[in-house]
Amino acid sequence: MVPRTLRALLVLVLCVTALAGCSSAPGEGTATSTSTPAPTGSSGLATLRVSDLPAEARETLALIRSGGPFPYEKDGATFSNFERILPRHERGYYREYTVRTPGERDRGARRLVTGQGGEVYYTDDHYETFREVLPDAAR
Repeated sequence: MVPRTLRALLVLVLCVTALAGCSSAPGEGTATSTSTPAPTGSSGLATLRVSDLPAEARETLALIRSGGPFPYEKDGATFSNFERILPRHERGYYREYTVRTPGERDRGARRLVTGQGGEVYYTDDHYETFREVLPDAAR
C-alpha cells in the first residue's frame, strides 16, 4: 500500500505533467512571445524587409526602380528560374540584377530578382536560396 503523502505527490506530478502537455500545441514551446509576427509574402518563401537588405542590395533596388544605369553588363538579363525555387511563370517573367559584394573582384553571389508583377527576391548564395523582399512596414 502506498502512503497517503506519496500518493498525493504522485497525483500532483501527474496533474502538472498533464497540464503542461495541454498548454501548448505539439511542437510548440511553452514560452510566450511578444514580438510581431514574421512578415508574410505571396510566394511562400521566407521574407525580409527592404530595410533588412544589405546596403548594396538597397542601392541596387534603387537603381532598378529608377531604370538604371546598371554597373554590370548582365544586369536586367532574363532569370530563367532553372532551380524552380521562385513561383513558376513563363520564360522572361523574371529579371536578375547583381548586388555588389565588397571585396569581390567578380559579380559575387548576391542577386536581386524581380518579377513582372512587381515582386522582388534576394539571394546571397547564387540562387541556392531566395527570400521575398517586402516593403518596409508603415510607421
